[in-house]
Amino acid sequence: MQGYILHTQKVRDEDLLVYILTPSLLVKSYRFYGARHSNVLQGYKIDFELEGGENFLPHLRSVLHLGYRWLLSRERLLAWQQFMRLLYAHLRDVEQIDEVYFRELELCASRFDRGAPKRLLIESYVRILEAEGRLHDELFCFICDEPVEDRVALARSFLPAHEHCAAQKGFEIEKIKMLFSERSTLLLDDDEIDALYSVLLQGF
Repeated sequence: MQGYILHTQKVRDEDLLVYILTPSLLVKSYRFYGARHSNVLQGYKIDFELEGGENFLPHLRSVLHLGYRWLLSRERLLAWQQFMRLLYAHLRDVEQIDEVYFRELELCASRFDRGAPKRLLIESYVRILEAEGRLHDELFCFICDEPVEDRVALARSFLPAHEHCAAQKGFEIEKIKMLFSERSTLLLDDDEIDALYSVLLQGF
């Protein structure tokens, strides 16, 4: 079985609870500490086996890291781990999940070494919101329910609003329309990407 480690939680001594995202499940497992065990780190893709679990959590066994070159880049790894934390907070109470989350991680991971991390994650965030039916691409202000026709401010989950309603600086509406329709950040400059990424970090 393969999956991405979304979260680890230290328990007794050096043992860990490990939450792993697979194509159809969020697996909660128990990892016993041992000198011969490989490290289990948030964000890593692993091949693994589960053992037992009838009366307790299944034990995580035979862990093999499936590495990417970009994991050696501190900036890229930190951005990736931030996204893992957001996904874990979003999915932690669910066991069976749609494949879209795993598919998005696979797509981002394959592009992370040559693409701009924040841009890739913003585009992935938009695709996940769309898959969940929560992408508000008609651009009606979620505060006053009137259409946004000039600059659009974005709240958590990229909810659109008028600048004056949200009391924050917005984005050129054509750029956001392209982001929502084409899942592309091409029209957005680096400052706008930073602003969008700050919204993304608020969570799903």
